[in-house]
Amino acid sequence: MNDIKTRQCKPCEGGVDPLDENQCEIYRVLVPGWELAGDGKSITRSFKFRDFSATMAFINAVAIIAEQQDHHPDFSAGYNHCEVRYTTHAIGGLSENDFICAAKINELPEI
Repeated sequence: MNDIKTRQCKPCEGGVDPLDENQCEIYRVLVPGWELAGDGKSITRSFKFRDFSATMAFINAVAIIAEQQDHHPDFSAGYNHCEVRYTTHAIGGLSENDFICAAKINELPEI
């Protein structure tokens, strides 16, 4: 399970249950810095940057990961900060895909 950053997201069109609280906690340990939010239906992480250009470079790098994995986060950003939120909308909660993407984002170099 600790090879999560090398995994690829699998299409999720619904029809499966979201991860339960125990499963989420097991995965969350594998993605340092990310927190369970929304009654356990999403994970979030806040990032700080030196300026607006660095913030946008980070968002663009996350966008590349999202497109490669076909699993897209929600962003909230400002001049030198960004919050990334993942959930699997098709199942109304968290799936392994959310944690795979979080692990890949954690591998980005600091900007």
